Amino acid sequence: MFNFKRYMKHQQKRINEKLIAILSTSTHHSQLLTAMEYSLMAGGKRIRPILCLAAAEAVTDNTIDILSTAVAIECIHTYSLIHDDLPSMDNDDYRRGKPTCHKAFDEATAILAGDALLTLAFEILSEDSQQNHDPHHQLQVIRMIAHAAGSPGMIEGQMRDIVSETQQLTSDALEQLHNLKTGALIMASVAAGAILAKASDQQKQSLTTYAQNIGLAFQVIDDILNVKGDPKRMGKAVGTDVRLQKNTYPGLMGLDGAERKALELVNNAISALNSFDNRAEPLRGIANYIIYRDQ
Repeated sequence: MFNFKRYMKHQQKRINEKLIAILSTSTHHSQLLTAMEYSLMAGGKRIRPILCLAAAEAVTDNTIDILSTAVAIECIHTYSLIHDDLPSMDNDDYRRGKPTCHKAFDEATAILAGDALLTLAFEILSEDSQQNHDPHHQLQVIRMIAHAAGSPGMIEGQMRDIVSETQQLTSDALEQLHNLKTGALIMASVAAGAILAKASDQQKQSLTTYAQNIGLAFQVIDDILNVKGDPKRMGKAVGTDVRLQKNTYPGLMGLDGAERKALELVNNAISALNSFDNRAEPLRGIANYIIYRDQ
């Protein structure tokens, strides 16, 4: 029987060891490197890199060569959190149970640490293309991740999130915002694993449907936890969305409506995996984890 907790711990260990190995070769200024390590190794769930690995596992038995791509995605995600927490953005004091990067160091160091992690990610991806993968496939992955993390994806979503404060968005506009801000990198994580594992067109389409649904579900649950989550469990403050007058699913359709929406999305994601065998159990487990998580 598939043990989801054991699987997650195993993958988190692999990812953390790879991140430590990459940082250990760095020649960055000590304060910059310390800030990068501080944020990267603060105990994140590693959902995005694990999704990359799990998507590949649904297609092939060998994911060793995909680990570098997975950790590059985690570097991008961590950079986005550092910048998201800045006073000019969400102005959060805590992340993953610790002071945010700009609180532990200073704003300038936090900005530079985020910048360094973003560029490190593409250094990892480009080096990986020379060593392990078909160059065409790796270039496709690099282009896709850049698109998801940049102005057509996550950055556009963040911009929309900022400018829509104090405005009331429609359901369609809110969904589009979240698909960009949160969903884009999640979709890229799954797609990267599928591409590097040489998934068939049908497999890639099913995995895309899965990723679209869990990407939005993840953000809906984030919105819900910002209303009723336990700050100690989450490692960050709750109620910030209301304070910043952000558009959220609980604000749009109430807590019950938001919870129904999240469950519907997760069920859709799991249904998209019907054509896969038990090698897709990690993906199914992640979908269930998203709906029941408390942090």
